[in-house]
Amino acid sequence: MSSGRDEDSLTWDGDDDPTLDAGAAAPALPDGFTAVGRGSGEVGHIAEDGTISPAGAPAPLGNALLVAFGVIGGVYALYVVGWIVGGLRLQGTANFLVSPVGYGASLWLAAAAPVLWFATAYIVTRASKSWVRIAWLVAGLALLVPWPFILVGALGTVA
Repeated sequence: MSSGRDEDSLTWDGDDDPTLDAGAAAPALPDGFTAVGRGSGEVGHIAEDGTISPAGAPAPLGNALLVAFGVIGGVYALYVVGWIVGGLRLQGTANFLVSPVGYGASLWLAAAAPVLWFATAYIVTRASKSWVRIAWLVAGLALLVPWPFILVGALGTVA
């Protein structure tokens, strides 16, 4: 006695193919359309090349946002250079107040802070709106200004 679909009165070759299961396909809409209502978070998007992105997948970044990230990332890179140059200019003066080991550790932590802020803000705000991500990155630009470089400069002297 056979079991399964072999006993069905109407069978065709390939009926057992799992890719033919119509219930397994997730609903998807073409780009430009938005699902609303109950279950709208489970609807994916169909790209122009026919591939289906799953529901909840982050949308690709636009050109303006990529340029903004590049500019902000470049300013953060300049901040790293500013912290290193400004901190090394103050090293001789600061050794009167702080131990050389403590000053060296704080200098390299200060130089790493812009990189850590950019990476953290970029990763943590991945699921947020674009303006939230930009706001955190701009807040880092305001908080991590390399004051030793600005006040002393690359060629200035401490009075």
